[in-house]
Amino acid sequence: MTDLLSLSSRIIDEGVDEGPVNRITQELSVLSDHWSIVESFSHVVSLKTEEGLVCFDTSLRQTAEAVIGSIRSWSTDPFHALIYTHGHVDHVGGAALFINEAQERGDPRPRVVGHENVSERFDRYRLTSGYNLTVNGRQFGGLRGMMEGVRLGGAQSFLPADTPAPDLSFRDRTRMGVGGIEIELRHARGETDDHLWAWIPATRTICAGDFFIWNFPNAGNPQKAQRYPAEWAVALREMAAMGAELFIPAHGLPIAGAERIARVLNDVAGALESLVRQTLERMNAGEPLDQILTGVELAPELLERPYMRPLYDEPEFVVRNIWRLYGGWYDGNPAHLKPAPESRLAREVCALAGGAAALVKRAEELAEAEEWRLACHLIELAAQAVPDDRAVHGVRADLYARRRQSETSLMAKGIYGYASRTSRAIASDRD
Repeated sequence: MTDLLSLSSRIIDEGVDEGPVNRITQELSVLSDHWSIVESFSHVVSLKTEEGLVCFDTSLRQTAEAVIGSIRSWSTDPFHALIYTHGHVDHVGGAALFINEAQERGDPRPRVVGHENVSERFDRYRLTSGYNLTVNGRQFGGLRGMMEGVRLGGAQSFLPADTPAPDLSFRDRTRMGVGGIEIELRHARGETDDHLWAWIPATRTICAGDFFIWNFPNAGNPQKAQRYPAEWAVALREMAAMGAELFIPAHGLPIAGAERIARVLNDVAGALESLVRQTLERMNAGEPLDQILTGVELAPELLERPYMRPLYDEPEFVVRNIWRLYGGWYDGNPAHLKPAPESRLAREVCALAGGAAALVKRAEELAEAEEWRLACHLIELAAQAVPDDRAVHGVRADLYARRRQSETSLMAKGIYGYASRTSRAIASDRD
């Protein structure tokens, strides 16, 4: 079994690349007498107390059974409490299976704890279940078995219908004592508006949820609800000042050592603060979004650190989210305020260019020169103008497949891969 703490120390201290740090093995690692972690789509972190186990998050519905089995290889103590670090489905979707296991064993029902906004998130998920299933189909196209939603009672649902809302919720901070161990829960807006992180003084441990994910922070996700990078940075600075000796995120590796923990948290906080500062300076100077996107940047060496690589989200998307948070949806281009339908604009441009074939040809030339942004604009115009043209969609499928390979973030790869697959289906369709 991999020594996760030694591995994370080597990666941070020496900058070595020893393979993926975000693993979905369903295997349990013991971190100390009190702590264990099961590496899953979202990890489940367990604290052993004299009254039973306190579990931070429950993973997906699809993985929870395996997670529980791994926990039982470490401890047969009852589940005393389930603490949601936030309400994302990969963190709460397995909760019902933890509760069912307690019932089957004859144990008391575990207490479910979370921020007061978790229940509102669940309500929103029920209103937008179909949309979220579509989004996850694009974002996690390679993990369909895990992210397709759950069928309970015949209907497919993004959030499993039996996912329990918190029994105990709070607004800013709360403390709970379990088996003589005090757990302090602190709310901060970051990836979500219902996020918490936990400080356990007795073991000098922080359970951080998704405030740190061993990638560039998920603060810009183009298909999801608002993120809060400035407040996220404040929370990271607060964590860095705690002097924690053990830091356990919900994705990636646990980290040991106060200096090491503070270093990585301050690095992430500094990157978010820089993006917020640069974006707001340009917004206050009256620049439109298009100009800001090309002007805001981070030092390349910062993004090369093993816990800061833009392999999930990326800085450009965070800039868009900062604009949305402080400036709304209007991007500064008057033509975008009340635009023509995209298909109508596409037909007009195609007519001016001499037909869709001219746009396709130029898009292919730009793609060969790796001018991906312009190439995609042109192929989109061609596909919008002649949406049933198989030849156009064949080029579109190839172009987006190639662009997908050129990208680093899962966000971009997912969307471009989805575009390629949809055009491939049209191009290969036979009457």
